[in-house]
Amino acid sequence: MLECLKKINGKATGIFAAGVLFGTAGIKILSSRDAKKVYTNCTAAVLRAKDCVMKTASVIQENAEDIYAEAKQINQERALTEEEVGEEETEEEIEEEA
Repeated sequence: MLECLKKINGKATGIFAAGVLFGTAGIKILSSRDAKKVYTNCTAAVLRAKDCVMKTASVIQENAEDIYAEAKQINQERALTEEEVGEEETEEEIEEEA
């Protein structure tokens, strides 16, 4: 039986035991009231940041819609101007032929 104990690697066993100890202590620390308070405050901060980002995204979207509407209006006015110029050129060509 003593031969079995001689085959056990003391260093590896010690590292394993330390890992179990730190793991158990870590679970206790992570599930404590103080840790819960920290998690709650972090979650609240993330939610505030989300609200801020969503407001900024809404403003950017509204501005993009305004820009798009103005660009469409400019193109419509330009098309009307080009039609008028085209009609004037056609009238001038007809007058020159006559």
